[in-house]
Amino acid sequence: MEPALQTVTNNLHEIAVGGKPLLFHIPSTSLFERDRLTGDVLDLLREQSLTRSEVIAALSHEHASEDVDTALDELTRLSLLAPGGDAGVVVPFKPIALDKVPLTTVVLNVNTGCNLSCSYCYKEDLDTPQNQRKMEFATAVQSIDMLLQESPDQDRYNVVFFGGEPLSNLPLIKEIIEYSEKTFGALGKKVDFSLTTNATLLTEKVIDYLNAHKVGIAVSIDGPKAYHDRNRITVGGQGTYETVEKKVGLLLSRYNSRPVGARVTLTTGITDIHTIWDHLFNNLGFAEVGFAPVTSGDIATYNLTPEELTNVFTGMKQLGELYLQAALENRSIGFSNLHQLLTDLHEGNKKALPCGAGVGMVAVDHEGGVNLCHRFTGSELPLLGTVSDGIDKPALNSFLNQRLDKSNTACSTCRIRNLCAGGCYHESYARYGDPIHPTYHYCDLMRDWVDFGIYVYTTIMEKNPEFYERFIAPRRAG
Repeated sequence: MEPALQTVTNNLHEIAVGGKPLLFHIPSTSLFERDRLTGDVLDLLREQSLTRSEVIAALSHEHASEDVDTALDELTRLSLLAPGGDAGVVVPFKPIALDKVPLTTVVLNVNTGCNLSCSYCYKEDLDTPQNQRKMEFATAVQSIDMLLQESPDQDRYNVVFFGGEPLSNLPLIKEIIEYSEKTFGALGKKVDFSLTTNATLLTEKVIDYLNAHKVGIAVSIDGPKAYHDRNRITVGGQGTYETVEKKVGLLLSRYNSRPVGARVTLTTGITDIHTIWDHLFNNLGFAEVGFAPVTSGDIATYNLTPEELTNVFTGMKQLGELYLQAALENRSIGFSNLHQLLTDLHEGNKKALPCGAGVGMVAVDHEGGVNLCHRFTGSELPLLGTVSDGIDKPALNSFLNQRLDKSNTACSTCRIRNLCAGGCYHESYARYGDPIHPTYHYCDLMRDWVDFGIYVYTTIMEKNPEFYERFIAPRRAG
């Protein structure tokens, strides 16, 4: 008996851009322009189950039988149609069992101490300068060796310096860079370095060293003085904007090996996306500006309210319109949140997990404990091993499989499931006490943001596709 077919709604999202109907193929995060035949087949089978013969007969007055037959084969291959009328088909969960972790990145928490006392800081192992705990060189070496032991066949690796304020342990950073350059170089491998800094400890000598070794730099700064000084303060409670502004000017005047980005933390009362971007990009001269909204911080008074979070996404879309306008003129305005989304769409990136934490990347705390990522150092989440004993594979596999199994979550049928993959582990941990729990509190906003990204992406592809070769490809290669 000939099986019935029906549209698999969980794998299909339709969106119109500029009057053109598009199909977002959810399993592969790919975009297709919907032609008339495809649309007619999907529309016919959306509300009812029909056999192949019945579909061909129903569409015979509009389309040739062989064309309909070919379309049915292609749509079935893409899992946009399924036999048996199963319109809610969900891909079965397939457990993983990593024997080796395909690491490319290790984050070294070189110091728990910080010379600032930012009011919203999430770091649970943060110390004042007087109580700082620094990573030993031997621990750092074991971390590098673990990276190579777990994943010896990579061509390129990344070593990230984090803290506290990582530059407060610059001697160790220099030792690690020297050791890494020799170790990876002897193996014919490439190694990149990067760090996130509050910029206060930058000097000409430090900047020149970082430039010579091509250490990527991201600066934590929250915008103009009135915004920045609200939370980014010294241990004594003084604002730091004037110091940071001078240091950023010095940095951008001397450092040229890689683009320098600004990382903005958005807390309650600080939601003016355009003003912050304009100041950091146009006035201070950062190459990119990225925004991190706080919705689940340990101190609830700093979390954005639902209304503020909605305003943030509205502001991001407004800035995205400026990004689009510039892109059509073959310029980039350095809005990294949208830039990353466009990169994922352009490359068809499919995420079963929200990020590389625990798979492509782990973080090592100052004592050598292996953590899921840098946000978890000092937290109550169990370690995933140590650099001396190695990664605890059973514990890691158990964690990853719990997050991969979306069968009992709303993620299983969500149209952005392969772009969001349930959201940030740490945000889930902070909000729900469980890193496995999906970040349901802004799902609708994220779905709308992805739809906006699809609109921007397809518009650029139609009107100025060269933009991607000029700005997306070099960014990924770097």
